[in-house]
Amino acid sequence: MTDSIKYDTATKTALANDVGSTTFKCPKCGKATINRTRKSREIVVKYTCPECGFVGPN
Repeated sequence: MTDSIKYDTATKTALANDVGSTTFKCPKCGKATINRTRKSREIVVKYTCPECGFVGPN
């Protein structure tokens, strides 16, 4: 069995059962998947794309 729990890209917090969390492709390269918890989005925690180094949100 593989681990299917997603983790926030910046804080490494699990997204499981987190209403308001989101997952999207990097806005710059479109290769990496960025995961964000509701809390990270609310307090504007910066994340870094593991593929291209893009830092968001800007």
